[in-house]
Amino acid sequence: MKYDVIIVGAGPGGIFSAYELVKRDPSLKIVVFEAGNPLEKRKCPIDGDKVKSCVKCKPCAIMNGFGGAGAFSDGKYNITNDFGGTLHEYIGKDKALELMKYVDEINVAYGGQDTHMFSTAGSEFKKLCMQNKLTLLDASVRHLGTDINYVVLENMYNELKDKVEFKFLTPVTKLEVIEPGYRAYYGDSFDEADKCIISVGRSGSKWMETVCSDLNIPTMSNRVDIGVRVELPAVIFSHLTDKLYESKIVYRTEKFEDKVRTFCMNPNGIVVNENTNGIVTVNGHSFEDPAKKTENTNFALLVSKHFSEPFKDSNGYGESIARLSNMLGGGVIVQRFGDLERGRRSNWKRIEEGTVRPTLAATPGDLSLVLPKRILDGIIEMVHALDKIAPGTANDDTLLYGVEVKFYNMEVELSENLETNYPGLYVIGDGSGVTHSLSHASASGVYVARKITE
Repeated sequence: MKYDVIIVGAGPGGIFSAYELVKRDPSLKIVVFEAGNPLEKRKCPIDGDKVKSCVKCKPCAIMNGFGGAGAFSDGKYNITNDFGGTLHEYIGKDKALELMKYVDEINVAYGGQDTHMFSTAGSEFKKLCMQNKLTLLDASVRHLGTDINYVVLENMYNELKDKVEFKFLTPVTKLEVIEPGYRAYYGDSFDEADKCIISVGRSGSKWMETVCSDLNIPTMSNRVDIGVRVELPAVIFSHLTDKLYESKIVYRTEKFEDKVRTFCMNPNGIVVNENTNGIVTVNGHSFEDPAKKTENTNFALLVSKHFSEPFKDSNGYGESIARLSNMLGGGVIVQRFGDLERGRRSNWKRIEEGTVRPTLAATPGDLSLVLPKRILDGIIEMVHALDKIAPGTANDDTLLYGVEVKFYNMEVELSENLETNYPGLYVIGDGSGVTHSLSHASASGVYVARKITE
């Protein structure tokens, strides 16, 4: 079939590309390829009863399908240039913020109208953090919650399904440059289009590497974030989460001068498994519905590692650490902070006797056998630093789940239009290595759609 635009990937970038293209030019013939299922068929089998841990479905319902990896996330849209990607370096800070605000307006219009916008502006916590060698990053945060995020995606799909052709469970196996345009192969067939937008997310990192290699698209090595997910009683962080919801806090360690940061804070949330390329890691969700809230808050503590020559495979490094965790624990490992500091493995007896009820059925173990010393030392330092602004963080019963790894695609060399060295071939979202968040990925989709329709 011949189309005007091929979109590879139905995550936030692909969805907002399709939405903006249809809005600006309804006559366009658009096809969206997605390796996963439609939204209503995305179902993780883990129920906490019969199935307690990841069974490695293909494709993973959490990572693939309409909505991408963000579909069952906490639904946090951070409107800021301080974190979430480097989109502003390509399109300018003002334009990036403008597009993120536009994305927020759409989310509100499609079901998020009753959700809250939080902000760190004028917060007294900024001073408190600075007094304790911590930095609170600026941001406005729209928290949809996993439940309302699903509603927004459902409404957007209903808006698009009759205007855009979606091909689910249809991974693109190869992308070819033709004259004019591009050819996408899937199964025994192929489709062609004048323009192509690639939006494959982090789960498409291996595929993206192959495409860049086949088409000689220049790339640069990116970083990998490695750490743990912390779970503790919600009251310990309530003075922060009640006002800010998501507090992005950065600490520079005294020992190695590495940066450790909080990430993806989920007040009254749950800890969940995540499957990336067959490797089981940990993440967190939270809900807007009061009936689904728990007594715990969880957040990640991540250490960013950038590598210099000759090493280039930062994702491979992160994967090897995650595989070690899977080898020792059969999946995710959980350990009490007190046990970690005392150099002993956690067991179910000590966890059950503790004050924190785990929300994920993970294997009690010893994270010091998994995480490199430099990373583990940084995490322990950060826990004690956070204890100064949220007393109780460093309690013995605080739970650490490992490992949490944020894989970043190698950064694809792009123009200011997010276009490769091939005219009409765009790479957006987290698959480009340029964005690392829902808001930045969505904004990049809008930006490219506008460039195409101009």
